[in-house]
Amino acid sequence: MTSTTFINILGWTGSILFLLAYTLVSLKKADGDSLLYQGMNIVAGVFLVVYTFILGAYATTGLNTAWVAIGLFTLGRRWLNRK
Repeated sequence: MTSTTFINILGWTGSILFLLAYTLVSLKKADGDSLLYQGMNIVAGVFLVVYTFILGAYATTGLNTAWVAIGLFTLGRRWLNRK
């Protein structure tokens, strides 16, 4: 497998994970602050950060970095407030 193929797989996988996560929340199969939803978003975001950075799409890299940070913040807040 070439590095280009691997990077494209990361991009497609990240995009599909974002869509699956959004679908789960939209269908009320997952809560917006759930580990499942936020975990999928974090993994998808990391994949897309790598993908867009390599492509030189820095605005999108920034957006995905923020998306990952929001997911981490949400899970961190949830973990700190657990009962």
